[in-house]
Amino acid sequence: MQRSLPLALCFIMGILMIIQFFSPHPISQQFFDTIIKWIRIISAFALVLGVRSISLRHIETVRRKRSGFVYSLFTLISMAVTALLGLIFGVGAQAPIRLIFNNILVPLGATMFSILAFYMASAAYRAFRARTFEATLLLIAAFIVMLGMVPIGNLISPHFSAIAEWLLSVPNMAAKRGILFGVALGVIATSLKIILGIERGWLGGRR
Repeated sequence: MQRSLPLALCFIMGILMIIQFFSPHPISQQFFDTIIKWIRIISAFALVLGVRSISLRHIETVRRKRSGFVYSLFTLISMAVTALLGLIFGVGAQAPIRLIFNNILVPLGATMFSILAFYMASAAYRAFRARTFEATLLLIAAFIVMLGMVPIGNLISPHFSAIAEWLLSVPNMAAKRGILFGVALGVIATSLKIILGIERGWLGGRR
């Protein structure tokens, strides 16, 4: 029963949502609006469970003083302070939580993206070694696109900008659409497997 009921609910709701998507009837739209409200309610409960789970995990790390427990302690303090400030003072333009967001979270995000940029540059250096014909084409295309995106490219040749635009809008877009088609087909296949009960990993435990 513990596994049959979730599978039955998933199958019924999956079929109903598929029918609703292709049905323009007002009842269908009303059903969709109701489901969206239920999703918001369930998401709120899921958020509470997520906060509880991460809190227990970090509390256990601090209590046992495992490696890196200082980071867990800092995470717990930051989470508690942010939640209290938001609940007490609200989330207005001049609220303290806005100061935390603008002066701490945004700079941290910029720092992470900067580190990621250096990592991507390192990965690009390793990937662009012209060992094969495909790698050579990738290296040449990347070089042309980079020159076409910066002012120095137009100083070297006025054609760099047009060639870079063509590379981005034709070969790059074709490859991107192919990848998106593959991802979409994978999502559809996985969704059908979940709806039909073939894929049961989301239930937890053994399949």
